[in-house]
Amino acid sequence: MNTLTNRQKEIFDFIKSKISTEGYPPTRMEISKFFGFKSPNAAEDHLKALKKKGFIDILSGTSRGISLSDHDDSIPVIGLVSAGSPILAEENIEKKMPALPISSHGIDYYLRVKGDSMIDVGIFDNDLIAVNKDMKVKKNAIVIARIDDDVTVKTLIEISSNKVVLKAENENYDDIVLNPNKVNLNFEGTCVGLIRNIS
Repeated sequence: MNTLTNRQKEIFDFIKSKISTEGYPPTRMEISKFFGFKSPNAAEDHLKALKKKGFIDILSGTSRGISLSDHDDSIPVIGLVSAGSPILAEENIEKKMPALPISSHGIDYYLRVKGDSMIDVGIFDNDLIAVNKDMKVKKNAIVIARIDDDVTVKTLIEISSNKVVLKAENENYDDIVLNPNKVNLNFEGTCVGLIRNIS
């Protein structure tokens, strides 16, 4: 994405967001209105630049003739994680989606949440959480933890060399208290954003 100017990246992200949320790309007029351009010609110039750099294709003769090219660095959506498999293994990937502008941090994958253990922080069954796998894991962050073969989403409330406490944000569930020397514990990333119930 380094080949794009800041404004080109903003427009590219806007196009991806529109396609993801509405199922079709924006018109030149919609792009102009959203970014405050005086005319659709300014939007057209940016679209031509994105096409030249290989990020989109433009179909002539239609107001919504914009499609994402194969250059697009879409983000995998991880569904139910197979026991013991790497989280980004092919069998765990449901589909791919654009990197929506919901976080200032990079997004490595979206994880589909199963269950109601995090409802008190607004994360519900079937939501997608955006995950950065390289952020330093910190206390009070919502983390994706692999405990032996199982992957879970919880709030990290304590971490030391001999004790890790993962909190469910639902009073019906107990905290998970672990000794990292006695179980195989790995952090698969930190939650950096949320998308509500996209099917």
